[in-house]
Amino acid sequence: MTTTRTFTLTRRSFRGAALALVTGAGIALTPLTASASVGAVAPAAPAPVALAAAPNTAAQVAVDTALAQLGAPYAWGGTGPGGYDCSGLTYSAYQAAGVSIPRTSRAQSTAGVPVDRADLQPGDLIFFYDPVGHVGMYVGNGQMVHSSTYGNPVSVVPVDSMWGYNTARRVV
Repeated sequence: MTTTRTFTLTRRSFRGAALALVTGAGIALTPLTASASVGAVAPAAPAPVALAAAPNTAAQVAVDTALAQLGAPYAWGGTGPGGYDCSGLTYSAYQAAGVSIPRTSRAQSTAGVPVDRADLQPGDLIFFYDPVGHVGMYVGNGQMVHSSTYGNPVSVVPVDSMWGYNTARRVV
């Protein structure tokens, strides 16, 4: 009983100290009501600050559009806004920038001009597997935005975290 009581006091003391620390730092805590429903779509996470500036306006619009979809669900054949597959995300991002590219990752891998991995710039498309079966968009600092597979929303990941790098293309 003493052990339980000590543990409870310790836990309460820690909680109080943590609350005092957070409050003292000027951070407001707002309780959220948990909810779950079948088929519910979580709101997209806010886009992070641009990781690097794109080389031109069209590429920047494409990068910004793709990043604005963070948290959107994966949907096979999806071009948004309810969900995206990998090539649907890049296709939609470039459509928003006024640039026409093919719809599928394999077809996109023939658009534009080849780019060496060491020369990637934000907006470049990065392709994976042989034959090509996945595409992401480079956003700078070794990161790409992509829609990978069922259960994984649109996210930013390190390029090196993906296996099967194939090639990269610059479409604008």
